[in-house]
Formats: sequence, structure tokens, C-alpha cells
Amino acid sequence: MKRRDLIKGTATLPLMFVAQKVFAQAYPARNVTVIVPFPPGGQADLAARPVAQKLQEILGKPFIVDNRSGAGGAIGNAAAAKAEPDGYTLLMTLSSLAVLPEADRLFDRPAQYEISQLKPIARVLADPTLLAVNAQAPWTSVQELVEDAKKHPGLIPYGSSGSYGTLHVSMEMFTASAGIKLAHIPYRGAAPALTDLLSGQVKALASAPGVLKAHVDSGAIRVLANWGAERIASFPNLPTFKELGYKDVEFYIWAGLFVPAKTPESITTQLREAVRKVMADPQTTKIFESAGSPPAYQDAPEFARFVEADSARLIAAVKKIGKVD
Repeated sequence: MKRRDLIKGTATLPLMFVAQKVFAQAYPARNVTVIVPFPPGGQADLAARPVAQKLQEILGKPFIVDNRSGAGGAIGNAAAAKAEPDGYTLLMTLSSLAVLPEADRLFDRPAQYEISQLKPIARVLADPTLLAVNAQAPWTSVQELVEDAKKHPGLIPYGSSGSYGTLHVSMEMFTASAGIKLAHIPYRGAAPALTDLLSGQVKALASAPGVLKAHVDSGAIRVLANWGAERIASFPNLPTFKELGYKDVEFYIWAGLFVPAKTPESITTQLREAVRKVMADPQTTKIFESAGSPPAYQDAPEFARFVEADSARLIAAVKKIGKVD
């Protein structure tokens, strides 16, 4: 090689490194998929759509919500956990994230994914579930429902988002504490379960305030109790299960954003900063507040600690519940 060619080639190396660095930082360079492991209309979907819309505005590429429902959320969770860790697949999921692998182990099935395969980005919402019944149902209190269930064990149907999903575990907490047996009807998500509650096909449902509020306001359904430790602003007259004497009945349906665990730190940092801006945006927070589900933002470190503590509590609850239909 001639000396001038060597010098020319050497001189281009810094430019190549600069180009590679610019390319690596050019995230996102294409559309980003936000997997929601439930059908449209549930809590995870309620969280994902305003966030995706605002992320698109901030980062300049479409963030497309992809509802992949089934198995109480396990199908969508597993798809995200096993996705390429390149920042182009996100997951907006619920508190059942840690419960579902434990349920698989309970039935001696291989877990479809592990929570360690996912990295938290931010928590968006965190609401207690509410106990809702069809407006035509005869019960106006938890006590009346419990008394009726004791007279007709296993005959009152309730819907859920799928076996061992958020809505199933919360209801089983209540029925175990009350000493009653209801008929569990699993659906592919909260939205179809709510549809059948409205039509009277099922008589009860645990769900998030933001999902239920419009139907309570219209008089189509009534709510009987709140799984939280305290009453909530959107339903100030609704008692908690703890107030009613069910001391061990407490459940929160949080929604949070995750990426595959091996996603580069440069991308996760960019996503964290973008979500921080999303959750500080008045238009976005107004959407959540109007739905009766106020924002409950946590950045990744705090959210990771929250998930660890909440998961331990829920896994213990699942083990206590044991194998159920």
C-alpha cells in the first residue's frame, strides 16, 4: 500500500467512528411496537394509548399499540420478554406480570416467561380494583352478595381477564376471605368480561376505576367495595374491604412500561426521559384523571423496587389460593 493511501485510509477512521456513534444514537429510527397483553378497553390499554401517542410526539416515530391478548396476559408478556432487545418492542402490562409464571409452576407447567427477562422503564397507573356488579343484580352491598353466595355456592358467575390474571387473583382473595365460592368465567381480557357484565352474562367483576367509571356514572353497573387500603377520590363513598372487616383483602392493578432485559442502557435512558416528559404533560394526565384513574408515575429505580415488593406479596397470595379453575 502506498503511503498516501495509508494516510488517506487512516484519516477516514475517525469519521467512521463518528458515523457509527451517530447511527447508534439515532433511536428510534423506525416504528416502535408497544405490546398490550390484553384486548382494547382494559387498564393496560387505557395506560398505553395516551403514553404511546405522546412518545410518538416526543421521539418522532410512531409508537404502535399492539393488543396481543390471551392466557391472562401471559401471551403478550412472553412475546415482549423474548423480543429482540433493541428498543423497538415495549410492553405495557399489569401487576399479573409476576403472578403468571408462578401459576405455571403451580400446575407443573413450564413458565412462558420470567419477570427477570424484562426491565422496568416506568410505572404509569396504580389503582385498587373495585368490585362491580350488574345494576340489575339484587346486591347493594358486599354483605348481601356474600349471604347470597353462601346460599347458592358456586352458582354466581364472575368474569376475569383470564386465569391468575389481575382480576382473577383479586376476586379469589375476596372469596377465600369471605368463605364463599363463585363460578369463575375467564375471558381474554377485562374488556370482554366487562361487556358480559353489562349484558348480565356474568354478575360480578373486579376491575380498575378508570375502566368502570363511565358505566357506573351511566347507571349500568354499581360498585360495592374497593380493594385498596384507602378510599379513592373518584369513588369517595365506596368502602374498602378492610373497612368491611376483610383485613387481608388488598389488591392494586398497576400498569407499567417494560423492555426486554438486555436492551442497551442508552436506549432505556432515552425511554425513561421520554416517559418522564409524557407523565408531566398536562394533556396526558388529564386523560387519565378524566377516566377516574389518576397518574401514579414512578421512574425505573423506584418502580423496580415497587415491582419486587408487590410481586412477592402477590406470589404469596397465589400460593395461598392454590390450584383453582
